[in-house]
Parts: sequence; C-alpha cells; structure tokens
Amino acid sequence: MTRSPYELSTPPDVLARLHPRLRTYFGPVPPGHVGRGEGVFDVVGTPRRWLWPLLAWFARDAVVFPVWERDVPFTVENRPARVHRGSGTSLEARVAVRAHRTFRFRSGARTMVDAITAEPEGLVDHLGRRGRVSALLRTEVDGTGPDAGALRLVSTRVTFRALGREWCLPALIAPRVTLTERFDDDADLQRVSLVLSAPVVGTLYRYEGAFRYEIAPDTERG
Repeated sequence: MTRSPYELSTPPDVLARLHPRLRTYFGPVPPGHVGRGEGVFDVVGTPRRWLWPLLAWFARDAVVFPVWERDVPFTVENRPARVHRGSGTSLEARVAVRAHRTFRFRSGARTMVDAITAEPEGLVDHLGRRGRVSALLRTEVDGTGPDAGALRLVSTRVTFRALGREWCLPALIAPRVTLTERFDDDADLQRVSLVLSAPVVGTLYRYEGAFRYEIAPDTERG
C-alpha cells in the first residue's frame, strides 16, 4: 500500500507519538476506499464582517467562506489522489489525499476543497479546487502534556500561483495556518481546530468541532 503524504514527509519517530486512533486518519486511504467523517463544528468563520468581501473572493475557489455560524453539521471525505506538480519535463504526479469538507450552513451547503501532498521540502496543503494557494506545513506531535498524541500542523510558508509561476508571500504579510487534530477518548470523538491568522490583524477565520471517522469502500466511485 502506498504511504500517505503525512508518512512520506514526517519522521517516523514523530508519527509514533500519534494517538492510535489518529493513525487511521493520517495513514493511507486504500485504493477503492474513502475516509469518511461526520460531526458538528461548534463555530465556523469569523464575526469580523469587514473581512467577508475578501473571504467571498476565496469562496469562489472553495477555500473559505464569508460566514459566522455555530453548531454547523459537516462531513469530510478523504480520497487518495495524484496532484501534478512542476512544469515541462519536471512535471510529476505527487501522492496526495484530496479532502472535501461539506458545511451545512443555514443558507445552504458549501464544500471546502484541499489536497495534501508530500513535496521535497515537506508537507504541502494546496487549497481550493485549483490549488492556487499552497501552505508548507511543519508537523508537530507532543509526546507529553495536555495535547499528547495530537497532531499539529503549522504553516511556515504560503505561496500563491499566478501568471504561470508561484509567488512566495513575505512573512510580514503572509497568513498563518494552525491546525490541531486530537482524539478525545472520553467522548470517543476526533476533535479538530483550525485558525487562520495574519500579522497585526489577528484571526481571519477559524473552525473547531468534533466528528467520528472511518475508512469504508468507496461505493460512490464504484
């Protein structure tokens, strides 16, 4: 079985500290299968309405949405995929996990799309249907403390693809992504928290909630 992007880009001793129930989520999804989760987000979006026009622009590519809602039902589907990276003779098909997170807002369902790949420089998240925005992620797993066994992803570089090339955003203005996934043994739930922030401005967007997850045959794809 092909290893997942997380396994390809993260030292084995780091992944060994993962909670056993998270290893299914961050391990490979076998061909012909789908990783499927269902739960509720306690909050999604931002109450700063002056940011909504900017978020609406990114919503057109299924990255984030101009909302601020509580108790939002959602589903997530993770499927194995290949993402083509590079150009010309250096074009390669990278091992990837493509995720679709469907939020059931009061105004209707909206789906966030991204793809995780293992690149030579590390784990990269390509956001949106076109993957024009990418974030290089640092993987952390605490061995002790309140977050022992949880996986934390922190962006160290953000790039934007335009005019046939990738542009690296300067650290002074680049947004920062922090994603934490942990397993709650008492509730038998996987808990997730994502915060998108920017220098000076602070939090731009966030979601947090809990769900149950399993790997199952992908009957929708035959």
